[in-house]
Amino acid sequence: MAVDRVPVLKRCRSLGMDPIYLGIDKKSNRELKRANRKVSEYGLQLREKQKAKFIYGVLEKPFRNYYAKASKMEGMVGQNLMILLETRLDNVIFRLGFARTRKEARQIVDHKHVLVNGKCVNIPSYLVKAGDTVEIREKSKSSQRYKDILEVTGGRMVPAWLEADQENLKGVVKELPTRDEIDVPVNEMLIVELYSK
Repeated sequence: MAVDRVPVLKRCRSLGMDPIYLGIDKKSNRELKRANRKVSEYGLQLREKQKAKFIYGVLEKPFRNYYAKASKMEGMVGQNLMILLETRLDNVIFRLGFARTRKEARQIVDHKHVLVNGKCVNIPSYLVKAGDTVEIREKSKSSQRYKDILEVTGGRMVPAWLEADQENLKGVVKELPTRDEIDVPVNEMLIVELYSK
């Protein structure tokens, strides 16, 4: 499995985004020293794609597959792409507040701590559907790790399309999110333009 070892704050600086979208409360004190050169249209499109891939922790090939799937769905391709990325199991665990970051959520799913509709699922890219119940398995619920996580994520807002029961480490996907409910600073139209060349 490919591992991204680039320091997170450095990557956030280069993409011009706030680390808070990754669940990280740190701020970088350094300024990005970039000459005032004009970024090409392709450069802007590429940066938006890299931003989306970085936020959701998706590599190029799976990201391209999501794009292909989104283009076959009804509606606007860019919005479909964002909805597909948002309904990944690791992202849902992060949104419910059962993990501090998406990387941690991915690890929780990998280590078989998550049940979807009562069945153990250890695939971070598993796409949840409306009506699915996502919960941390009984054996893991009592561990100190989740108490620490809930202390940190307790004040975090859970999106309207999810319903979280933090006491029992359980959540329900009420409906699929709309683009307005996804608070990720990505302009998906630029990604569509990049791939449709």
